[in-house]
Amino acid sequence: MLLRAIDRFFRHDASGGVLLMLSAVAALVVANSGLQPVYDAMLNAKLALTLNGSGLEKPLVLWINDGLMAIFFFLIGLELKREMLEGRLKNPRDVVLPGMAALGGMLAPALIYLTLNLGNPDTVGGWAIPAATDIAFALGVLALVGDRAPPALKVFLLTLAILDDLGAIVIIALFYTAELKLSYLLLALLPMAGLYLLNRLRLHRVAPFILLGVVLWVLVLKSGVHATLAGVVTAFFIPMTDKWGKSPLHALENALAPYVLYLIVPIFAFANAGVVLEGISVAGLLAPLPLGIALGLVAGKQIGVFAASWAIVKLGWARLPHGVGWLHIYGVACLAGIGFTMSLFIGALSFEDPELMNQVRLGVMTGSLISAVVGFTVLRTVGLREPLPQEG
Repeated sequence: MLLRAIDRFFRHDASGGVLLMLSAVAALVVANSGLQPVYDAMLNAKLALTLNGSGLEKPLVLWINDGLMAIFFFLIGLELKREMLEGRLKNPRDVVLPGMAALGGMLAPALIYLTLNLGNPDTVGGWAIPAATDIAFALGVLALVGDRAPPALKVFLLTLAILDDLGAIVIIALFYTAELKLSYLLLALLPMAGLYLLNRLRLHRVAPFILLGVVLWVLVLKSGVHATLAGVVTAFFIPMTDKWGKSPLHALENALAPYVLYLIVPIFAFANAGVVLEGISVAGLLAPLPLGIALGLVAGKQIGVFAASWAIVKLGWARLPHGVGWLHIYGVACLAGIGFTMSLFIGALSFEDPELMNQVRLGVMTGSLISAVVGFTVLRTVGLREPLPQEG
């Protein structure tokens, strides 16, 4: 009975989002209990991989954020390549509406954040935090709506979120690079050349790709560029089809997805969502940093995604998906404000000060929770009626 219930849970589309939420709640409880010193000590425990005295030594939380999240971005890279070659991003016409919605959904939250933090040099660097969308969480909430949401709405949200992730990758590469060490970047060209050769050979075995990807990760980490980008680069070299017509990319994506969704992302959430509530008041939530993030996620995403979608349809450049009305688009715009994983990740890149990071966690969790509740309520309500007439 228990095993069947567990199996049904993991087969449900919302399971990843639910597990992510439970991990965040667990982090919140632990960070505000007597276990808080143990929690902090565990995350700050040094873990070293050295050879003859040289190598890598980082706190556990950075191994999670730089190492495990590189695997997360590796999976995103695999998904992006598949979608570009044979999926939702293959036909440019299908990308126009969710693409512009994603762009609007990144610009508006960033502008709201900057409006509140422009005069503060200590916090202005976090402008990209509310620009992100958490795919697993957003799709999980949409799955809870059930068959009241049109099937095309999931495709729209998934495409928007994928393009949002692509935008986040570009932002991380351009704006969150530490002091650049060109010698390591030049050395990184060697494993990239090896990956290119393996791709041209259309090798079926993925182990050589992974091995070179690990070398690339170390060199990129040492260069000052954020190491998670090595995951994306490695993913783009995985062959879509090998010389026997099989797909190493599909096989690797299918094998890796459950571990990322049910292990890596929850671990990241548990390590990064521990908001210390002691001393926090309404005035604390209204401070520019958490308020900018929360308003960016709630209001910015709604304004950016909905306004961009409306403008593109009114201009005749795209049409609403089949069976989707404007209230459905508004509901998705709300769900796009669930930043969580990506927002916390960019927050960790933006601030090293523990106090500022606590404010980041507060803003991200508040904005994401409000966005989830409002989005679910809107879609659950509109789903009871016929979709509004399509435009365009």
